[in-house]
Amino acid sequence: MAKPPLLCVEELTVEFPTRRGLLTAVDRVSFELSEGEVLGVVGESGAGKSLTGAAVIQLLEPPGRIAGGAVTLEGQRIDRLRGEALRRVRGGKIGMIFQDPLTSLNPLLTVGRQLTETIRTHRPMPQAKAREQALELLYEVGIPAAAQRIDHYPHQLSGGMRQRIVIALALAAKPRLVIADEPTTALDVSIQAQITALLKRLCREQGTAVILITHDMGVIAETAERVAVMYAGRIVEIGPVQDVVKRACHPYTRGLMGAIPKVGGELDRLTQIPGSMPRLTAIPPGCAFNPRCGEAFDRCRAAPRPELTAAGNSRAACWLYAPATRGAGNAGRARGGA
Repeated sequence: MAKPPLLCVEELTVEFPTRRGLLTAVDRVSFELSEGEVLGVVGESGAGKSLTGAAVIQLLEPPGRIAGGAVTLEGQRIDRLRGEALRRVRGGKIGMIFQDPLTSLNPLLTVGRQLTETIRTHRPMPQAKAREQALELLYEVGIPAAAQRIDHYPHQLSGGMRQRIVIALALAAKPRLVIADEPTTALDVSIQAQITALLKRLCREQGTAVILITHDMGVIAETAERVAVMYAGRIVEIGPVQDVVKRACHPYTRGLMGAIPKVGGELDRLTQIPGSMPRLTAIPPGCAFNPRCGEAFDRCRAAPRPELTAAGNSRAACWLYAPATRGAGNAGRARGGA
């Protein structure tokens, strides 16, 4: 009998009230995540990746709010939790790795104090025991000379070390899920490789699940088992990472994949997606991608936004894969362009 998913996100919707009405930034996003699995979330800036992660852990900046849907962790609805119940989940069962470690760390406290306070908040224990576990965490995330670094302040550490400290803080309470929002941005390539290797090892050894939010498909290909591609607040394709990378179905995903340089490739020019992501106040009718899509036809412009439907081993929100369209041969045309 298959295990139930660790995390289940159903029809998650995030809205921002404005003077001109409600803006929908995340539009009915659904996905599941199993124990020990890494799900990559990719897309252009403004696609809703970070907002989706923040909504899961209820860290939306006001006036943003969850307007619909459900988030279930280990069978418990967590999107309605408040106060102490939410605090026990946030940091206890779910850890968060932010993009900029300097905004996540208190510059007035040593690394050791921040770690021990986090540990004791979620797992009450004597100060000495908490410091011992904090030191173990620093060794685990690969901090050199951890016994000395534990008493340093954030400004005394390099960018790579600060990011490792943020990871250690996210792992301090041994969470079941980690949401990593651009954890390797602004780090050099060697440090990126070490961070991704660390996340993979945590999943393998501790069964921790990870939502990895990034714009870097190289990091996704190296780290994730599945990938969700977001555009204008919705998931437009989701599936096994190798299928999405090598046999992308949605025209937007194919554009993203075609824009990645390949070592030894013979292409003179990379693929370019014309135009830019629409503003939340100007999402076009029909499929939101239709003004930029070279394969758009009348249904893409007139019908409501398509839902995810089977497309090979993946699912794609594209009318080219809708049952009524397949008979017209458009699905085959889409596969041929992958």
